[in-house]
Amino acid sequence: MDKIIIRDLRARGPIGISEAERAYPQDILINAELFTDTTKAAASDSIEDCVNYSTMAKQILEFAETNKRKTVEAFAQDIADICLAHKNVFRVRIRVEKTTAVRFTGSVGVEIERSK
Repeated sequence: MDKIIIRDLRARGPIGISEAERAYPQDILINAELFTDTTKAAASDSIEDCVNYSTMAKQILEFAETNKRKTVEAFAQDIADICLAHKNVFRVRIRVEKTTAVRFTGSVGVEIERSK
């Protein structure tokens, strides 16, 4: 199985349990691995046969900046659903990290894997 990688996508959006956390956009680091079969895309050399990582990154960013989720678990699930909606994506691994949530850490977060 082949994969498309979106690494270190930086977003700012509302996420958190407390009102204080939700009062201002937080820095969110998103990584996505989209498992697919690139055989047809490689043979045709056509974007129509590819999973367009630019389009996918824009969809994830748009969601991240306007989401209403409180937990990173729910946030990650929504991103997985966005990616799995693409006809050529069969499985995903999504990592969501909050980079300023816990003092003295580089980040805290969750990583999930989902399939169709």
